[in-house]
Amino acid sequence: MASTVTDGPENSPATPRPGYGQLLRTRGAWTFLLPGFAARQPFAMLTISIVLLVQHTTGSYGAAGAAAAVTGVSMALFAPYSGRLADRYGQRAVLLPGVIVHALSGLTLTSLALAHAPLWALFVAAVPTGASVPQVGPMVRARWGVRLKDSPLMTTAAAFESVTDELTFVVGPLLATALCTAVTPAAGLVTEAALTLVGGLLFAAQKSTQPVVRAADGHARVEHTSALGIPGVRVLIVTFLGIGSVFGGMQVSLAAFTESIGEPGLNGVLYGVFAAGNMLSGIVCGAIAWKAAPHRRLVIGYAALALTASALWTAHSALLLAGLGLLVGMCIAPALITGYTLVEGLVPAGARTEAFTWLTGAVALGQAAAVTVAGQLEDHFWDGAGFLVPMGGTLLALGTLLALRSRLVARPGGRTVARGVGHRVPVTVD
Repeated sequence: MASTVTDGPENSPATPRPGYGQLLRTRGAWTFLLPGFAARQPFAMLTISIVLLVQHTTGSYGAAGAAAAVTGVSMALFAPYSGRLADRYGQRAVLLPGVIVHALSGLTLTSLALAHAPLWALFVAAVPTGASVPQVGPMVRARWGVRLKDSPLMTTAAAFESVTDELTFVVGPLLATALCTAVTPAAGLVTEAALTLVGGLLFAAQKSTQPVVRAADGHARVEHTSALGIPGVRVLIVTFLGIGSVFGGMQVSLAAFTESIGEPGLNGVLYGVFAAGNMLSGIVCGAIAWKAAPHRRLVIGYAALALTASALWTAHSALLLAGLGLLVGMCIAPALITGYTLVEGLVPAGARTEAFTWLTGAVALGQAAAVTVAGQLEDHFWDGAGFLVPMGGTLLALGTLLALRSRLVARPGGRTVARGVGHRVPVTVD
């Protein structure tokens, strides 16, 4: 059973650089990677499909952004509870009902939009649509954690997952935009619902690789403590809110920009360039044997993200916007990868799926706020005003990160559950 992948560093042959080849040879990895990729693909289609459909039926980017924002807020609020339930009862128990509810809710939202229902009705349908988004990415990361334990390959796995996420954000917006513009405005959301159902059921069927549900005895009480009680997780949540503001601001603002120049089909291309930059930098980030501490890497990478995002609003041509979008995307992946890597040192194993969903939910919440604000800016001010949102979101998050970066340093000798989560003193868990 011993291998250079699954055993700890003390039992493994020395390797100069843990790489993707070594990672992908992890026993059982492919049984959850392929279904996991299929199951998370629709997630990248959801927001842009709602924006394009509702904007088509209402003529307002503000209304479209608000409907997408309700979905994002709902997902952000419910995702951590989904993660906590998965930690306690198993991923399959959460996924099976979740994907069914999501597919039905998405189809309901589509029908209401096509029937020109009032905006409040779209909001009502958007709530269960967002709440039931399957948290496949965090579930895959939790499965890597079980397979790799304390292996140095965990950073590589975090990079690999970021690349996988970004690959979906290259394909997803392109597919959704093509369907909505070339077929019918409803095609994107209908396809998203169908892919979620099929992919989610395939992933749920992979029972052998899901984390083992721990017995609810006296010792398991620490493992089931909320990840939100850990100060470092709260700092990461704020950091990921800023990343979400980039995603949301880019989605609305790129759609408005390409329509203003009479080339709506470029929307998916420009967003694909942005996501491609993210994916490429993620590949490089995972291939590097880092010597700097992860909390320091996060500060440096996030400063670069804030700087490049602050230049987006100055772009006045598709070519310049593509170049800036590529740079912004290249700065996002290192921040995401490092943030997810920090979770491994800050959070006990029994709460990691929840921690990952808090971060995923933070991205969704930041994205929801961003599409709302960016939609209003695009409706009431100049074309491209929505690009101010990524600048504001990343600068505010950077300030928080700089002030509280010391909370991202894991205590030596084990992971610590901080005060405020049901214990009088910190409890070392390993």
